[in-house]
Amino acid sequence: MIYLNIGSNLPSYYGGRRANIKKSVKFLKELKIKLIDISDFYETPSYPDKTKPKFINLCLKIETNLRPNILLKEIQKIEKKMGRNRSKANEPRVCDIDIIDYKGKIINENDLKIPHPKLHLRNFVIYPLREIEPGWLHPIFNKKINSFFLDLDKNTHKEITRLGKSDIL
Repeated sequence: MIYLNIGSNLPSYYGGRRANIKKSVKFLKELKIKLIDISDFYETPSYPDKTKPKFINLCLKIETNLRPNILLKEIQKIEKKMGRNRSKANEPRVCDIDIIDYKGKIINENDLKIPHPKLHLRNFVIYPLREIEPGWLHPIFNKKINSFFLDLDKNTHKEITRLGKSDIL
């Protein structure tokens, strides 16, 4: 399986944060990507600057015949179409789509690192991934998602809010 995380913390031409995520999923479907499952929406403070607008994120479980590098290029096109401006790292953004895992492969190229190198530290990835794939195993650390969930500190658990079903599927 392939897992993507989609986040938004700015409004766009398409609407607010939820609308941005829904529109991103619509664009993914147009690529002949099959949605298998989708998590609830989760809200978290912006990182590292918590004074910036809060993010909404969710996780998708998908199938596609696109190779990882082609999938990444298509994702970047969607982000651009959504209005993402890549000026500085960790800046607020209309749309952020990350490949979290691609069929358990380990890829370490300049522009593509799979599994996502920081997924095990991010509550906004761990919570939704754990929701839709509680048995997911990290291909490098050989640890289940629940182990990463338990490793999160108390503040990180307190900072995330489940907002409910995404109604996208």
